[in-house]
Amino acid sequence: MAAPGVAAGGGNWFSALALGVTLLKCLLIPTYHSTDFEVHRNWLAITHSLPISQWYYEATSEWTLDYPPFFAWFEYALSHVAKYFDQEMLNIHNLNYSSSRTLLFQRFSVIFTDAVFVYAVHECCKCIDGKKAGKELTEKPKFILSVLLLWNFGLLIVDHIHFQYNGFLFGLMLLSIARLFQKRHMEGALLFAVLLHFKHIYLYVAPAYGIYLLRSYCFTANKPDGSIRWNSFSFIRLISLGLIVFLVSALSLGPFLALNQLPQVLSRLFPFKRGLCHAYWAPNFWALYNALDKVLSVIGFNDKWFGSAVPTHSPSFSDPLGHPHLYSDGHIGPRGFLRCLILCALSSFLFGWHVHEKAILLAVLPMSLLSVGKAGDASIFLILTTTGHYSLFPLLFTAPELPIKILLMLLFTIYSISSLKTLFRKEKTLFNWMETFYLLGLAPLEIFCEFVFPFTSWKLKYPFIPLLLTSVYCAVGITYAWFRLYVSVLTDPPVGKTKKQ
Repeated sequence: MAAPGVAAGGGNWFSALALGVTLLKCLLIPTYHSTDFEVHRNWLAITHSLPISQWYYEATSEWTLDYPPFFAWFEYALSHVAKYFDQEMLNIHNLNYSSSRTLLFQRFSVIFTDAVFVYAVHECCKCIDGKKAGKELTEKPKFILSVLLLWNFGLLIVDHIHFQYNGFLFGLMLLSIARLFQKRHMEGALLFAVLLHFKHIYLYVAPAYGIYLLRSYCFTANKPDGSIRWNSFSFIRLISLGLIVFLVSALSLGPFLALNQLPQVLSRLFPFKRGLCHAYWAPNFWALYNALDKVLSVIGFNDKWFGSAVPTHSPSFSDPLGHPHLYSDGHIGPRGFLRCLILCALSSFLFGWHVHEKAILLAVLPMSLLSVGKAGDASIFLILTTTGHYSLFPLLFTAPELPIKILLMLLFTIYSISSLKTLFRKEKTLFNWMETFYLLGLAPLEIFCEFVFPFTSWKLKYPFIPLLLTSVYCAVGITYAWFRLYVSVLTDPPVGKTKKQ
């Protein structure tokens, strides 16, 4: 599954990095897995055992199919391999079934489909400016980026311990980003359209794609000052983009439209009856809001007026419809698009409806591409990644995984900070004293949550305290990173005169 080396001269370092992380994933096979393991086993059974007309109605298990049709077909394809491992895993009524062969199949299915992610990282490395490259291989931006993506701590624990299929999905997203950097706009649009029908959480970043493609592909020329030449708008290109979206959507949703089941599919994809916050608060604005509301109520503050500020809007209100800077002529270009994509992802994470903590990876992974370009972006990346990754710790709550998650995060964090500090050693320090103090505060927080709190009398009465502290503390760092990135986009000097796209 290893991609060919990126380095000039036929170096094999990229293949070695990909092979190394693949071996690590294999070592993680016996570790704890969450209920998501049963979710995907059940989806294998549904798509294999039932006709398509029953996929989005089947409810024997509480883990009903709630991903878009392309992912359902993905599970269907996997099920035809799964039957050679253990036919019993494909029985809908075998709830919570987990044989050794089932475990091996599902774990290896994640590892093998990560080939898409490896290829996407390889393509992204081609888009990185190598002007800052040092003499040593380990100081080259492409090498650093490869490690930051291939060995990403969050993706490792979410996919290969907790259990999900995020790797190949993020691979599709990164590949679409790479194609836009390479000015292969139609391919980028096609890949993103396909991605949306695999997992609809990527709708969070759809505004960035839509506006960038409209600005940089449908408008074919700019004025000398970089502003839009309005008479250069190409209706043919707009129609071609619309045709891609239509054909992909028709292929995905068409069978269910023909069965008159589209409302049922959409009700599964968008369960708006769920509450504003997930059971484990994602480290976002609502975690801070809820914590403040609770503190004020405990100290006797009359919260009638404060509580009235709780949102009563529909869930769609929480999703950003776009950002002002997306329309700015001065920030066009692939890097400007990437910054806006990350802002869309972070804004949705911070203010979205029923956000899961794992969604932070939607901002962390593309932010890796920016981190090797500018010292300011590297600083934001390190704060966002360190805080976001630590917020995933509660996902692995079993004792055997405690040393694994601590060691893996320490190794990734130490490498990230040291490599980016080396890359930007001629520029200002990456952290100020306040940021350093905040990041170091994660250590005593972890000591308290894992080694002190379990031995206190609070454990039985207030078992949620470690989750609350983790969520609120990390929400501060993620909000700060979002604010810094937003300010940098609005205040950074424009790209300058741009050539015909």
